[in-house]
Amino acid sequence: MGTPGGSGALKNTEQRGTTGTKETTGRQAASPRGKAASGRSARIRQWWGRAVGSAGHERHTLLLIGKSTLAATVCWVISHYLLNAQSPAFAPFSAVLIMQVTVYQSVVQSLRYVGAVAAGVAVQAALGFLAGPDVLTFVLVAAIALTIGRWPALGAQRSQVATAAFFAFSTYSTATSNTEKVTQLGQIVLLVLIGCGVGVLVNLTVFPPMRYRSAEYGIRSLAQALCDLVSDIFPALRDGDLDQERTEQWRSRAERAEALITQARSGLQTAEESLYYNPRRLLRRHRTPGSFENYASVLEALERTLYQMASLTRSLDRWREDREDAREGTERENSNAFLACYARFLESVSAITSVLAELAEESLADQSQELCRLTNEAERHRKEVAEEAERLGLPLTDPARPYGVLVVEAIRLMEEFRYTRDVIRSQVDG
Repeated sequence: MGTPGGSGALKNTEQRGTTGTKETTGRQAASPRGKAASGRSARIRQWWGRAVGSAGHERHTLLLIGKSTLAATVCWVISHYLLNAQSPAFAPFSAVLIMQVTVYQSVVQSLRYVGAVAAGVAVQAALGFLAGPDVLTFVLVAAIALTIGRWPALGAQRSQVATAAFFAFSTYSTATSNTEKVTQLGQIVLLVLIGCGVGVLVNLTVFPPMRYRSAEYGIRSLAQALCDLVSDIFPALRDGDLDQERTEQWRSRAERAEALITQARSGLQTAEESLYYNPRRLLRRHRTPGSFENYASVLEALERTLYQMASLTRSLDRWREDREDAREGTERENSNAFLACYARFLESVSAITSVLAELAEESLADQSQELCRLTNEAERHRKEVAEEAERLGLPLTDPARPYGVLVVEAIRLMEEFRYTRDVIRSQVDG
């Protein structure tokens, strides 16, 4: 780990190595004919190739389109040909609307949607039979439906209360008898129930979505952001290159990386929800619900680590100001010596985050062993940081100087990495 690029550079080299053959082939084919292959038709072929070859975004998109088309077609046949409904489009519209990324979300959104539509139709039915289909009635229907639509329990389907009420008002106004009015209003609710039922059934039985990889992806994204940041910091510390532009950029990157926390938490939630009511989970004997608890623990540790890195970058920015004010001589030499020692510690930290950035269940046993080794090595460098600060007699208790904060952040970082190591090891052993 003594090379300037450290583990981050090594990781980039490995990534280039895995794709080097393809990239070289592409450059060798850089002819007029080869350039034509990089046009729209080539991109379309590549998109379909990814959809067929791997379970990524492209395949998920195709499955969602295909299942939505199937559910909408079945609903149209039932509502138009079997029921001869006056507004058959309600059924396929409902089926497509509740076709969600997980079976659990399809069920939840179906219940909310049916509740919203039933509420909207009920408001129109009550006011319509009491006051008739005039303008004043429409004003009351709109006001009450929009008020009910503010109910948080309906979630994303809150706007459907008013939508259903307005459609119901239109249907009620065109009906010629009370019997027809009741029939048409009831038919709206029936069509929505059919659409939601068919949509959930299709999502449950036709390639039910299993998004357990979302948990790993969220952790990898967060760890990769940490790895990239730390891999940029330690070479500059080792070389004593702490200019204002560089340290301010580190602070900005650490603050921007905090946005990945929400994305990672969303991925973990999607992964957990994809198991609910999903028959495919019975085929994944190696997967247990407890594994998501471990992923959540790792994610929380990475979150805390990111906040500590943000604090560390702020301290380094203050250090840069201290170094600019420092006199030449012993004070500057001590600062450079401590920087070099701290750089070795951060280099070992970047190696840990590099492993976490490639976390995968199928290789978790090997990665757990590697994390144990790297954590022990980082702890050794952390102790060297504390010993170096003591040897140099740095003012660790001075709140106006960054030395003490950096030593404390090193301790906290190692606490989180040891915790992460233990969580992953427990999952492998359990």
